[in-house]
Amino acid sequence: MLHTLTPGCLPLLIGSLPMNDHLAASRLIMDYTPTIPLWIQLPVIPEEGMVPQFLPGMPGVVSQGGKTFIDTAADSFDDDLLLFFEDYMATHEDPDRLPASRFALTETTGKGVAALLDTLGRMKTQPVAVKGQVTGPVTFCTGVKDQAGRAIFYNETLREAAVKHLALNARWQIRTLSGPGCPVIIFIDEPALAGFGSSELISISKESILGCLKEVVDAIHADGGLAGIHVCANTDWSLVLESGADIVNFDAYAYFDRFVLYGSQIREFLAAGRFLAWGIVPTLKPEVIERETVDSLHAAMMERFRQIESLGIAPADLRAQSFITPSCGLGSLSLDLANRVLALTRDLSSTIRETV
Repeated sequence: MLHTLTPGCLPLLIGSLPMNDHLAASRLIMDYTPTIPLWIQLPVIPEEGMVPQFLPGMPGVVSQGGKTFIDTAADSFDDDLLLFFEDYMATHEDPDRLPASRFALTETTGKGVAALLDTLGRMKTQPVAVKGQVTGPVTFCTGVKDQAGRAIFYNETLREAAVKHLALNARWQIRTLSGPGCPVIIFIDEPALAGFGSSELISISKESILGCLKEVVDAIHADGGLAGIHVCANTDWSLVLESGADIVNFDAYAYFDRFVLYGSQIREFLAAGRFLAWGIVPTLKPEVIERETVDSLHAAMMERFRQIESLGIAPADLRAQSFITPSCGLGSLSLDLANRVLALTRDLSSTIRETV
């Protein structure tokens, strides 16, 4: 393994908040999860949507009529594509070029990273880890369209470009966030994987998805980072567990009964020293967030732990290899509800660690 990190049921966050001030968001995170600070996406800012935030730097990007897409029919597209791959090869061979490259977040799209760096510079105690995130290749490539409205996932060349773009962005994040000298975690956020096997993604094979995921995971490992994959609904969990990721983050509140069906893969995943990030604090429905308490969530976690332990996992190992997280990002909630989720995550983590 690439790390010496022991999660021990520490709290970990997904990455978005319903705010419009990055420094205030960073301060809020330090109030709740100072052991693993992260940079925050603020989806109320148009440039920080999951797709727009990572689109700059891709070849052939055009904004027209209120839409942003990749225009493969433009006269300049072939030249733009060639230049992209030339830049990729040069930067891949010499990663020291990353800060000034097209693969880094820009001054506009990277304000959350800048706020985190400011926060890290003020910390008197070294954090356990630092976290960043990148939109996953399946989510990105099914969200970005060409001029005909066709997802670029189905264009093999553009898909390859996108995966390489995201992979180098992840490497840039690791190098940018490595100042404190602790492990850097990069989550690959893949909500689109909830559609795997559905009519929407029916023509996309497991092999092609695994190829995309593994390339980003391998890039994260190349710079000594820890790769996590976050899926906020149900999916084919064998695909995620076999991706090479160090951390699998799943909605343990709503979909644990589906996840636990992959018993042999879960057992192999944990036996390899990898980690589960339990999204046990609900984020989807306001009435559910209001209803749940630390005690009710603790009881739910203990029952879920017992079911995983029945697969042949030692209780001490399971707790050592677990994070506690919200089930998804908080960007779509009210600020009051987001604060409640943050408090539940922090306090549930503390309660579990006190009872180990």
